[in-house]
Amino acid sequence: MGKIFTIGSARKTAEEFFNLLKDSGVTKIIDVRLKNNTQLLGFAKYPDIEYFTREILHGEYFHDKKFTPSEKILSRYKKNQIDWEGYEREFAELMNYRDIDVYIADRYAGQENYCLLCTEPTPEFCHRRLVAERIRDVLGVEIVHL
Repeated sequence: MGKIFTIGSARKTAEEFFNLLKDSGVTKIIDVRLKNNTQLLGFAKYPDIEYFTREILHGEYFHDKKFTPSEKILSRYKKNQIDWEGYEREFAELMNYRDIDVYIADRYAGQENYCLLCTEPTPEFCHRRLVAERIRDVLGVEIVHL
């Protein structure tokens, strides 16, 4: 069984972040954040994250917008207009609308050593966990949260 990894950049130093990835054998970062280039992201903002991935991990970086939440869903959650359960439901509907299972099978089957990147420090209330679970269900891989 293959593995996929997930990681959040918040509350980690660049050293902690990249050592976790390197120690896990990650060679490709799949960025699932809606916005990947704001100043608040520190070392994990684009294009810096692409450079660090290439230079430190000797790997690739890809911003996969098919896995991002919509601005509307994210905004409603941040404004407490929906709770986490509502967020999960709306995000699942969005993934179904995007025909994400077919996309996963076409784009990610056979790929190894990649990690889904988001901001939240832990996966419990982060959509990267939901994306990882969809990938697991489609490809039969194991999920490792770093």
